[in-house]
Amino acid sequence: MAEATKPNKQEKVGEVTSTKMAKTIVVEVTRRVQHPQYRRIVKHRKKFYAHDEEGKAKTGDVVRIVESRPLSKLKRWSLAEVIRTTKIASE
Repeated sequence: MAEATKPNKQEKVGEVTSTKMAKTIVVEVTRRVQHPQYRRIVKHRKKFYAHDEEGKAKTGDVVRIVESRPLSKLKRWSLAEVIRTTKIASE
């Protein structure tokens, strides 16, 4: 019998745009896709609400988020790690 493995969880990398909520960050993920008709590369942006228990992430940081169980009406992601921090501490 095969080992029971956890299902693979999606990961996304994006920039923190807001840390004004308690234990919650807003992460903007930008991806480049080709337009189906015009074949031009365009940027698509989407915001994700992620859970940040310790409050490690600051505005402007580049972070990795992973999907998790629903934590609130909008929160479906959790902070995995801070990849790069910013020099400017904006609050």
